[in-house]
Amino acid sequence: MFAKSALTYAPVPLPHRAAYSDAEMLAKAREYLAHMQQRHTVRDFTSQPVAREVIELCIQTAGSAPSGANHQPWHFVAIANPALKQQIREEAEEEERRFYAGGGGDEWIKALEPIGTTADKPHLTTAPWLIVVFAQRWGEFEDGSRYKNYYVPESVNIATGFLLAALHEAGLCSLTHTPNPMKFLNAALGRPASEKPTMIIAVGHPSADAKVPGVAKMKKPLAEISTILE
Repeated sequence: MFAKSALTYAPVPLPHRAAYSDAEMLAKAREYLAHMQQRHTVRDFTSQPVAREVIELCIQTAGSAPSGANHQPWHFVAIANPALKQQIREEAEEEERRFYAGGGGDEWIKALEPIGTTADKPHLTTAPWLIVVFAQRWGEFEDGSRYKNYYVPESVNIATGFLLAALHEAGLCSLTHTPNPMKFLNAALGRPASEKPTMIIAVGHPSADAKVPGVAKMKKPLAEISTILE
């Protein structure tokens, strides 16, 4: 953790890790790939409750992500309050209406057509939880003085990936939503000016008739997303 007092390098032994054989590593990698390939973004949720402890544990997993200088420049606000979710939906849909009315530009709106999205965001009130991800552009000591955070977007993006994977591991579905701009979330959730909202994640159980866009199953092959140099 970062502190105003001087910190010194104090190495500790690497925590216990399983020592897998080559065959076991390959099996583990294949198993995890198959598991994560079952993760899909959904827009049709039920109102079935999800225990607060599950959400907290998933956020704690996100908080274990690596970050620039270990400053951990993130904050996650988990919301189950119906009135607050309704407020967020109303303000998000207002931004979305401007987007789909032309604010997003023809090319961007055209790119979204196969996804089937519109300005209506019922998932923001139907899903039992919303998790708003904030990036801390700078930190503050107890005396109010500031300190710089490093690699903030990269760190927050990694932590968000951890969160999405943890939610999937817990048997939940999620939907990432990024209304633009999102400054209304600071006021709605009482977060300081040092923090920038980056994403709203709707979390819950999928409805019995939930669908995903066919295009969502079309993933680039390994040859297009990687270069292997041996």
